[in-house]
Amino acid sequence: MPTVRFRDRELECEAGAILRDVLRDAGVTPHNGLADTLNCGGLGTCGTCAVAVEGPVSERDARERRRLSFPPHDPDDGLRLACRTRVRGDLTVTKQPGFWGQYAETAGDD
Repeated sequence: MPTVRFRDRELECEAGAILRDVLRDAGVTPHNGLADTLNCGGLGTCGTCAVAVEGPVSERDARERRRLSFPPHDPDDGLRLACRTRVRGDLTVTKQPGFWGQYAETAGDD
């Protein structure tokens, strides 16, 4: 069973589980502030569940690529939508600041 590390928690889940579901089932959220209430419910349209992920996950699908291709996101920032990402192995997940979690550090940031 894969282990998802998020904040100070280690969560076990089935391989292939949707990351957003894993987090929410454990009582934690991939959202910041009001985005925990004001979100699309996992449809991949709002972008508020964007997280940085280290470890094996599914490829981006068309909906995820489309949502991450317009502001406030940047397709090159490496973020993933928790609602569209399937866990394939042990992960470390980080939620960045900002309503959409859009303030990711990118290569070359000082």
